[in-house]
Amino acid sequence: MYDKLSRHRFLFEELVKRDFKKKYKRTVLGMAWSVLSPLLTLLVMKLVFTQFFGRTTAHYTIYLFCGNLIFSYFNEATSQGMGSLMGNAGIFTKVNVPKYLFLLSKNVQTLINFGLTLCVFCVFCVLDHIAFTWKLVMLLYPIVCLVLFNIGVGLILSALFVFFRDIQYLWSVFTMLLMYMSAIFYTIDQYSYTVQCLFLLNPVYLFIRYFRKIVIEATIPTVWFHLLMAADVLIVVGIGCWMYKKYNTRFLYYV
Repeated sequence: MYDKLSRHRFLFEELVKRDFKKKYKRTVLGMAWSVLSPLLTLLVMKLVFTQFFGRTTAHYTIYLFCGNLIFSYFNEATSQGMGSLMGNAGIFTKVNVPKYLFLLSKNVQTLINFGLTLCVFCVFCVLDHIAFTWKLVMLLYPIVCLVLFNIGVGLILSALFVFFRDIQYLWSVFTMLLMYMSAIFYTIDQYSYTVQCLFLLNPVYLFIRYFRKIVIEATIPTVWFHLLMAADVLIVVGIGCWMYKKYNTRFLYYV
């Protein structure tokens, strides 16, 4: 895979530039929307949910920001990745290039947006008097896992979208359901132990929970928590790679 990326480095770089420019084409604020969009969402959620959940939750703004930061990145990366094959059918039907390049370019573009928002998140932590410790280095683990998880989900969705166009509508409904199941604006403390364990079956919640444990609670999750997150990533990436390998030639007949 690395050799193919090296050989098609120029194409990959041009795809990233094209996707980035295309997203902000004819917008007044341009890249500023990468930061403003999650901030506006955070503002709305804070205004709506503070009265219900924020009174008893420490550092509620950061609590919200963690959930919104992770979910927004996941939603953007997977939604854009879904159309990566169909959107570039005019290229790979004429030129023999690795089809995963188009998905990776989308993920690089969304990762840049995530990085910009993460910088703003750090500023909010300072304003909310969150103490920075060496444990913040551990955030690299969920970030790397989240990047790989988004790529894996993108591989699956982009392959399915070639054969079933309905997947875009189903995914939109699913992500809305997933948002409410990821405890972004509420805590799970009021639920029974069994229900709290069920939340751990949601990979997005795992990433959000990891961020909150490190940033707000200044504690490192357990070893099994790390292993559970890694297992989710390996399963999703494995399925995605298998689908691309199995249907590589069939993509040409359905685009």
